[in-house]
Amino acid sequence: MAPPPASAVADSMVVASRPRDSQTNVDIMAVTKGFHWPWLVAFLFAVSGVVMALSALVYQTYHGFGVAGYQAPVFWGVYIITFVFWIGIGHAGTLISAILFLFRAKWRNAINRGAEAMTVFAVLTAALFPLIHIGRLWKFYFLLPYPNQRYLWVNFKSPLLWDVFAINTYLTISVLFFIIGLIPDIAIARDRAVGWKRAVYVVLSAGWQGTGKQWKAHSRTVLHLSGIATPLVLSVHSIVSWDFAMSIVPGWHATIFAPYFVAGAIFGGFAMVLVVMIPVRKIFRLERYITDYHFENMSRFILFTSLICGYAYGAEYFIAWYSGVEPEQTSFWQRAFGPYWFSTWCMITFNVVMPQLLWIKKLRTNIPFLFVLAFFINLGMWFERYVIIITSLSREFVPAAWGLYIPSTVELMVLTGSFCWFSMFFLLFLKMFPIIAISEVKELEIHARDHAHGGAH
Repeated sequence: MAPPPASAVADSMVVASRPRDSQTNVDIMAVTKGFHWPWLVAFLFAVSGVVMALSALVYQTYHGFGVAGYQAPVFWGVYIITFVFWIGIGHAGTLISAILFLFRAKWRNAINRGAEAMTVFAVLTAALFPLIHIGRLWKFYFLLPYPNQRYLWVNFKSPLLWDVFAINTYLTISVLFFIIGLIPDIAIARDRAVGWKRAVYVVLSAGWQGTGKQWKAHSRTVLHLSGIATPLVLSVHSIVSWDFAMSIVPGWHATIFAPYFVAGAIFGGFAMVLVVMIPVRKIFRLERYITDYHFENMSRFILFTSLICGYAYGAEYFIAWYSGVEPEQTSFWQRAFGPYWFSTWCMITFNVVMPQLLWIKKLRTNIPFLFVLAFFINLGMWFERYVIIITSLSREFVPAAWGLYIPSTVELMVLTGSFCWFSMFFLLFLKMFPIIAISEVKELEIHARDHAHGGAH
């Protein structure tokens, strides 16, 4: 008897203990039915957080930007920090869905839907912060390159304008990828739903009947979108990093920023996938579909990108020391031992030191440990952006112009509301659409079964 191929062994690990296909439909679609108490409590908490943030934003709009913590020389604060944070969170979804699809990594099939949804909602959340940072929200159209009677054109040489193009391109591709991937599963939901939900699914399924022609067009579209989305993983956060690197502010003017930001975005994005998918797996009893094998593979990505971040942190300090440029050296000394030392050491501890525990195999599949670690990684990634932005702006060239930035209550309310905004959309998605790609999971099961039969002959 010939042994089964290696791909079949991996597939069997992914689909271990799974029920037959019809039960797959029932289990995954059960998430969308009824109201589970943990879901309801989380949703009400998220809505209350959004209302709180909106009230803070209305207060800021009425009283002016002075209620934020900005003061000379720091005029980029929590809003820009959180903008960069949420853009980074959106990168894991594209990596899991597009890049791993191109590399035929089949373990992605059970988590890619949640990651794609996370990407769309994270980018939508990030897009709010440039508008909030303007202060006068009704002036947002000055960000857009459109012709007008005053012949006032935006500065195309500014990285801030590059952000507008990059983020809108990324959002467009992410939404298309998300919707195209959903169509076969929406058709499954359509055939099982009744009432208003069925009417919604009929429209969104776009006439899907599962014919060979439709599957061919679907597969080709997903492949092409994957090819388009892959360079966006590298380009979008590189452009965001150029918001800093194109300036001459000490601590910012470095060529390492683009790869450093991309690796950090993937690092934080995978951690956020763990934060959202571990509770979903537990609450809705999806252990048969989201297995320890998936978490172990994500842990390996987190460990790898943590090492890159650790190298980047060390390289920044080394380059500052080696350059002999006093403002640069002072900026980094102030990062570690100045008034913001707590943020810096939290960043290093959460992003570099703690992930090294993932070298231990048992911890890579220890679900409570992974959830706690992923939470602290996301906290560390927010602190990373805080350290980069605040320490550099508050400690520039002239010591007489140095200042101290302390976030205001309004800023912290909006920051908390952004997490609630993201959670609200994700929780609504859970109740409307399958959180696991049913058609892709079935394809994996059939593949594993066929290889198992082939190895038996």
